[in-house]
Amino acid sequence: MKYIVAVLITITFFSCKNEPKTASEDKKVEQTEVLVAGKDSLIYPEEKHFKAIRQVTFGGDNAEAYWSFDDKQLVFQSNNKAWNVSCDQMFLMNADETFNGNVPPMVSTGKGRTTCAYFLPDNKHIIYASTHLKQDECPDTPLRKNGKYIWPIYDSYDIFMADLEGNIVKQLTNEVGYDAEPTVSPKGDKIVFTSTRSGDLELYTMNIDGSDVKQITNELGYDGGAFFSPDGTKLIFRSSRPKTEQEIKEYKDLLAEGLVEPTEMELYICNADGSELRQLTELGNANWSPFFHPSGEKILFSSNFEADRGFPFNLYLIDVDGKNIERVTHGETFDAFPVFSNDGKYLAFSSNRNNGGGRDTNLFIAEWQD
Repeated sequence: MKYIVAVLITITFFSCKNEPKTASEDKKVEQTEVLVAGKDSLIYPEEKHFKAIRQVTFGGDNAEAYWSFDDKQLVFQSNNKAWNVSCDQMFLMNADETFNGNVPPMVSTGKGRTTCAYFLPDNKHIIYASTHLKQDECPDTPLRKNGKYIWPIYDSYDIFMADLEGNIVKQLTNEVGYDAEPTVSPKGDKIVFTSTRSGDLELYTMNIDGSDVKQITNELGYDGGAFFSPDGTKLIFRSSRPKTEQEIKEYKDLLAEGLVEPTEMELYICNADGSELRQLTELGNANWSPFFHPSGEKILFSSNFEADRGFPFNLYLIDVDGKNIERVTHGETFDAFPVFSNDGKYLAFSSNRNNGGGRDTNLFIAEWQD
């Protein structure tokens, strides 16, 4: 989904991880040398956690790139019209690939709208949410209501399992309402996702095969974008939880229309079963797309809390006790969707950097250093 003012322009991506082994290491080294030093570097001087960086896509809106468990591939969503799609579909890439004129293979159906794909532990299957059972065409994408920025919560979303050739092998959810934003535990045993099956936007977990569904959160508000900690024992997620009578009314009225207003979000953390829930941030504005640092002791997330007019969004690190916040990226527009490779050596993220001043949001892979 997309972004506030210049950065919040559409809504496809907000919903919703060893060094890759390559067949062309020499080429990769040459790329790294170009991108690390010199005036054309994609790394801003203050970005000390990025040792090197590589731009992966060059056009359209590309986001939510998630690593296979062996770190050899990533799956991501894109609406790049040059790839013959009208709205977000899922694409597969090898970890060392770049798409500048070439097109990655699509692994979704090409129908409806999709969001939030994630690899399963066998590295041969993915899960993702899609509206294709309800419509072949892209559903409408409202951006504003009564002058306020909004996201649609399509009740036609369900979660599916597919192989890497794009064949759907199983439907994992079949409830009335929104089922989307699934991610998989590093232990490979559980999926966490967001659903409206209770009448509100809550977090649920289920087994990899869709069985044993359990509700994790139960407080009024939008709980979403959840990820497991590296040991699988905790969850980090974003939430917009209305407090006042007026906020509650506005939230419920929008939800009844299949909409939410995501301009005020904070991060919450809990055990994987929902116990010991606590608010992690109290920063104001939109704090979202959190992901655990490989140590399990920090959270990397996107925020515009330092912005006066909605943007920029940058990446920040914060300890799991809510202390020691550190700014990681220093862009002037949008950095979000950070996802570490499984050994923590690389970070995939989406950014508006190097887009010629336009609105394209591209994928980048940075070599990480603590």
